[in-house]
Amino acid sequence: MSDAILIERVGAVTTLRLNDPATMNAMTPQMAQDLRTLFHSEPANGARAIVLAGSPRAFSTGANLKAAMPEDIAGFDVGATLEEDYNPLMQTIRDLPVPLISVVRGAAAGVGASLALSCDIIVAGKGAYFLEAFARIGLVPDGGATWLLTRAVGRVRAMEMMLLAEKISAEQAFDWGLVTRLTKDDVAEHTAQNIAQKLAEGPSQSYALIRKAAWSAADSDFDTALETERRLQRAAGETRDFAEGLAAFREKRQARFEG
Repeated sequence: MSDAILIERVGAVTTLRLNDPATMNAMTPQMAQDLRTLFHSEPANGARAIVLAGSPRAFSTGANLKAAMPEDIAGFDVGATLEEDYNPLMQTIRDLPVPLISVVRGAAAGVGASLALSCDIIVAGKGAYFLEAFARIGLVPDGGATWLLTRAVGRVRAMEMMLLAEKISAEQAFDWGLVTRLTKDDVAEHTAQNIAQKLAEGPSQSYALIRKAAWSAADSDFDTALETERRLQRAAGETRDFAEGLAAFREKRQARFEG
């Protein structure tokens, strides 16, 4: 496991923190592999919500090109690491059984922006910014950026971000619907932790099905989305979460979800 990822556990909330100050949390293939492992293991070990965080200066500045690129790039397949490391990570995020909250302070660039924007709830400090920097060096946005951006802000705004490769401030990102919460920098992480704690106390089986339905709906027509909702609603109705929620409703009390 890479030293560049810190694991913090408080109750049923796990915080995975990118921690490589020298590179402002630039991602390496090893970090991508380790995150994928942790996204599998933490829910299995009792995490009911996960926070993905960076540092005050940066969430992540993207891929660590110095570590990834050979001196002679002739014949080098720049996309191979996507197939081997980053695409499996993004697919693991899509399939997580628990809610995932990102907290962004400072830079979220390149594949680091993809990581932040793939989460269910995105908390950004006012000093944060997002940058699709790929065009600056003649590459294509990756980590699912083309899919995430076009669905979050629409094709035209996504194209502006990707073609011009200009910084998008946290306030602009919030106005565009790219992030869900905008806070002062010094309370961004506290806000994310509070959200995670609330989710950790909620109906975890329901959340897993909600995530599955939402990701499916992003690529489905309306009729398919209705069919998916019907199938998953049946599954939800057979869970302990639903039994407890219904009992609490009938008894006019707060539900106590145990997962």
